[in-house]
Amino acid sequence: MDSNVNRSIHCTVKNCVHNNKEQNYCKLDSIKVGTHESNPTEKQCVDCESFVLNNRGCSSCS
Repeated sequence: MDSNVNRSIHCTVKNCVHNNKEQNYCKLDSIKVGTHESNPTEKQCVDCESFVLNNRGCSSCS
């Protein structure tokens, strides 16, 4: 078991640098959740603003 995970934050976004890919948890102590909408009404309108792209995990990224 990796002690470098936050068991309170589940995450399956494999191409985020903060994701523990073996256990599907976030490595951060806390995350920032925000929105790109003025009045979000669907979960697609909500964003994890702590996301950092891991270019090595993204085959379509240049």
